[in-house]
Amino acid sequence: MEGLLAAIQSLMERDERVLLGITGEPGAGKSTLAASLLDHLGSDNAVVLPMDGYHLAGAELERLGRAHRKGAIDTFDAHGFVHTLERIARQRGPGDDALEAVYAPAFDRDLEEPIAGAVAVSADHSVVIVEGNYLLAEQGPWGRIPALLSSTWFLSVGAELRQRRLIARHERHGVPPAAAQSHALGSDQVNAEFIASTATRADLIVEMPAG
Repeated sequence: MEGLLAAIQSLMERDERVLLGITGEPGAGKSTLAASLLDHLGSDNAVVLPMDGYHLAGAELERLGRAHRKGAIDTFDAHGFVHTLERIARQRGPGDDALEAVYAPAFDRDLEEPIAGAVAVSADHSVVIVEGNYLLAEQGPWGRIPALLSSTWFLSVGAELRQRRLIARHERHGVPPAAAQSHALGSDQVNAEFIASTATRADLIVEMPAG
């Protein structure tokens, strides 16, 4: 953790506002690391912006016929997510709205739905930790993300541990064990393989501890 905090300090010495991207496969520990960094940096100085808040609502996924593969890259509001990042990147610049808070959604894993306006990014936040699966994808609006971020870290963790975490996560949120395993080794794994292919575009590969 000390090394990662030192890396953030280095970014802060270079940029007045740091937008740090944390990406990696499902179950790699993105949310856990983001929460730990926030705890060290303090909520007055930093905020976490989760990409998961931009999941399309369940009803919309059903309408589109994509509910069975929720979590795939086309089950998110990519344009909305990138637009929010662009607003945050301009937040300290000139203009009448420069100091206004930017509100973003979060994702409620108990409801399995996004919650609008749950994250407030203030102009006073010197570090915005952006975490999500597809920060380094190249297609469509996703390709604009790296230029908006100060640095992007890709979290690397062993496949067996990562899949165990996913199965346990699904079960914690009410998914029966057999369905949890099927999801983790099915659509989650397809997404993981795509995300792993984006790792070469990261600024830093972070080897996560096995635990």
